[in-house]
Amino acid sequence: MRWTGGRRSDNVVDERGRGVGLPVVGGGLGMAVLALVVYLLGGDPRVVTEAPRTAPEVGRTAPGSPDPQADFVSVVLADTEDTWKAVFRERFGRAYPEPQLVLFSGAAESACGFAQSAVGPFYCPRDHRVYIDLAFYRELRERFHAPGDFAQAYVIAHEVGHHVQSLLGISDRVSAAQARSGKTRANALSVRLELQADCYAGIWAHHAERARNVVEPGDIDEALGAASAIGDDRLQEQSRGYVVPESFTHGTSAQRMGWFRRGYESGRLEACDTFKG
Repeated sequence: MRWTGGRRSDNVVDERGRGVGLPVVGGGLGMAVLALVVYLLGGDPRVVTEAPRTAPEVGRTAPGSPDPQADFVSVVLADTEDTWKAVFRERFGRAYPEPQLVLFSGAAESACGFAQSAVGPFYCPRDHRVYIDLAFYRELRERFHAPGDFAQAYVIAHEVGHHVQSLLGISDRVSAAQARSGKTRANALSVRLELQADCYAGIWAHHAERARNVVEPGDIDEALGAASAIGDDRLQEQSRGYVVPESFTHGTSAQRMGWFRRGYESGRLEACDTFKG
């Protein structure tokens, strides 16, 4: 993937190493109580009362930074921004509200709740943020045998696809339908939602190749390999030794590859209606 000369996004929030699990103390009585606890434990209460308060870092990662993975993520996010800005302008005649992407390590606290790295990358529609622990990329390469920078870009584009679904009202309609359904039907609706996000990732790849020439030979195969590696049937076969189709929530390997390819080949939202039929 040709990414090193790409634009960096202003929407990356780096929360790595900040720790999650303790509530933020806003001041007043809460801070006084915490300071008292520190004092009673033999510590200096000034570490609480005079602690500097810094906001999470938001903005672009400088080219040539010592953190190439974060730099890469920033470029990919910017590229999805350029793609969906164009699609929203041409298709709907309106602006595309950009999501933020949060880098975290170990665990994250989102508006959708607390999540550990084990859940993998995810999108929270309540705060319009994509969350990713970059250690997932090592797991993608070593555990799922899906190496390559375009495979990593596909993961981001898929989660951004969920943001697009949220903006278009698709996610809310699916959630409402799931609330009226039994577990099997709710799972089936989840599969359709995830496959559409795969198709939207394909739309990004379509526009990235034609508008910005970032796709190199073999890149699409990397994305298809990643889609295949995290299909429900493959994951269940690896973990259980058998598959339970009615429990699928993301789709089979073949389905995920097929819908990504459909989005990539067409570049159109209309081609991504996974809810037909």
